[in-house]
Amino acid sequence: MKTKMNKKYLIPVAIVAVVVTVIVLITSNPPTSKRGGKKPISNVMVETRQLQSADYHVEVSSFGVVKPRTQSSLVTQASGQILSISPNFREGGFFNKGEVLVQLDDRDYLAEVKIAQAGILQAKQSLQEEQARVEQALIDWKRLGNGREPTELVLRQPQLAAAQAAMLSNQAQLDKALLALERTKVVAPFDGRILEKNVDVGRVVSTNAQLATIYATDYVEIRLPINNRDLALVDLPEQGKRAVAAVQFQSDLIGVQSWQGQLDRTEGAIDNSSQQLYVVAQIDDPFSYQSQKQMPLKIGQYLTAKIAGKVLPNAIVIPTKAIYQGSYVYVVQEGKLLRTEVSILWQNSQDAVIASGLTAGDDLVLTPLGQVSSGTPVSIAGAQQSLKNRGAARPDGDTADAGKPRRGEKAPKAKEMQQ
Repeated sequence: MKTKMNKKYLIPVAIVAVVVTVIVLITSNPPTSKRGGKKPISNVMVETRQLQSADYHVEVSSFGVVKPRTQSSLVTQASGQILSISPNFREGGFFNKGEVLVQLDDRDYLAEVKIAQAGILQAKQSLQEEQARVEQALIDWKRLGNGREPTELVLRQPQLAAAQAAMLSNQAQLDKALLALERTKVVAPFDGRILEKNVDVGRVVSTNAQLATIYATDYVEIRLPINNRDLALVDLPEQGKRAVAAVQFQSDLIGVQSWQGQLDRTEGAIDNSSQQLYVVAQIDDPFSYQSQKQMPLKIGQYLTAKIAGKVLPNAIVIPTKAIYQGSYVYVVQEGKLLRTEVSILWQNSQDAVIASGLTAGDDLVLTPLGQVSSGTPVSIAGAQQSLKNRGAARPDGDTADAGKPRRGEKAPKAKEMQQ
């Protein structure tokens, strides 16, 4: 009976002991998370540049095609057979103003001159005879006129005027014949070059026949478009205002060659197709090989241009490659990246002038980063190496800057310095 009572109490006690033991084990061994430890702090190495403000000379890029200052058709004002041409009368040939390029058969015109000269002699004889009659009529009137004033008819004034008119008409005929004779020589109207020749020796041409296409060689013109956002940055030549903006032209047609020019004028209307304003630049003496020691320019040659613009005072200029998506850059502040939105005043393929968003003294990140979050800790390339170099300057490794913190680090405490 007593044994049964002991078993009755031992079972609950054992259960309670097991429960207590399990509770103790659970509390003493709590479940642990299988997640990894704290992620290490990212340490990106970047190259920076401390920004400074300075005057910046803007160069506006453009392009154009070489066109002659004057291009026209060389025509004849007489007719006849071509007897001879100048050695320079060929494609690409240069000629001077007043040079005879084409000589026509002038025998018919010489005959017309002689006929006009004969008419002059006859008219001169008639005029002299009429003048003698006028003088004789005046003498007769004085002898028989009883002191009265003679009339014009009495003095043969109408007959004298007719003789004078005949003289003037024959003189005009002679001048016309001489002019026609002169036009049998086709003379160059300016210093130029032959673009295209249409005739040769032996050909019979009529009046106003096109002999060749010529153009002037004193200077050439290049029509240059300017982006609307760049108009305020260029000193445009307008009416009564002669701009002195220089233009540097370049071509890689035959190696890399360059020419110096200047703006001449601004066109009077916006181009309908491009909705841009065009300026016209000129290059003086473009075809001289001896003076430039390079191949002369060619009509129709494509050129790139850099127009000297205005000087922007105290400008913040950064590399164009440092701008992301055309709207923001990265700077370093207190050892961390900071994404900064910027407004661009002007830019080309190398430089960008910042209107707002950056100031002098900012540390601009030049290293390409891609998609990096703002606030990422970074270290500046060259800063650690500079500290090492200063530390190696003394044998014991103790330098005057050993206690100075690097950018982004806190200064060590006094006790740590003593240790």
